[in-house]
Amino acid sequence: MVQRTLAIIKPDSVEKKVIGEIIKRIEEAGFKILAMKYTKLTEEQAKSFYEIHKDKPFYNDLVKYMTSGPIVPIALEKENAVEEFRTLIGSTDPTKAEEGTIRKLFGTNIERNAIHGSDSPENGEKEVLFFFSKSEIVYNY
Repeated sequence: MVQRTLAIIKPDSVEKKVIGEIIKRIEEAGFKILAMKYTKLTEEQAKSFYEIHKDKPFYNDLVKYMTSGPIVPIALEKENAVEEFRTLIGSTDPTKAEEGTIRKLFGTNIERNAIHGSDSPENGEKEVLFFFSKSEIVYNY
């Protein structure tokens, strides 16, 4: 089943200048890029996007981190996209991620772990529409 998922190249990866390396790995894994932009989250946007974590102890640090610099959200599509992408990016904790995964290669620690990936097909759809209007998503290329 073809699904959509959202990737966010996080501020630490932008700072390290590895955007191109990450996109290359995503494309080589067979993902179709539907939309992409270089942007910076406001505090309000970050709080809204990560609202699911608002009662967790790391929430405020996550919001602060995700607003600390530019990010690159990317709408992706592929057969079984969510599971495939989560395999490509690896464990949330880069020290526990499989060799060759994006987080193992580019992440620093559990908080600065290089990239976000949607955790379910439902959240993939929702998260893509958080960053991109339907008119910004390119389907046929």
